Amino acid sequence: MQWTNLSEQNVYQSPWFRVNLADVELPDGSHLDHFVIRLRPVAAATVVNEANEVLLLWRHRFITDSWGWELAAGVVEDGEDIAAAAAREMEEETGWRPGELRPLLTVEPSNGLTDARHHLYWSDEAHWTGRPQDAFESSRREWIPLKVVPDMIARGEVPAANMAAALLMLHHLRLG
Repeated sequence: MQWTNLSEQNVYQSPWFRVNLADVELPDGSHLDHFVIRLRPVAAATVVNEANEVLLLWRHRFITDSWGWELAAGVVEDGEDIAAAAAREMEEETGWRPGELRPLLTVEPSNGLTDARHHLYWSDEAHWTGRPQDAFESSRREWIPLKVVPDMIARGEVPAANMAAALLMLHHLRLG
């Protein structure tokens, strides 16, 4: 039962996203107008140290008025390599430059409305480069024991689905 996007018309555009109105043909041949939000890819990264602690940021999201733990993340610039963007964001937001990044997972956090893809990476080494350039993005940055991550998620301390998925995957990879 595949829906077919026959065409899209731009309704609004900003440097961060575009809102388009799509003419969608349903399997029965009928048509549906459907809004689509087009976004640039997002890259996120963290590091897990020898003690199996993961580097996280505690931040407030004004849109949902919620606090939670997250990985450093941001938009991939035009022409930028996704892994390089993840490393850049981690250093800008935490002050830690990751070593070689490994792909963790790619998720589509809201694929019924947006084409957003979040690419999440991790490393098992990082080097302190100094105070975070974008320290304003979080209240604090902490090394959290990976073993407590599932309980943190269950308590709602990691409200973003993409971050919860990444942390659960890291927990699985490192601790089984």
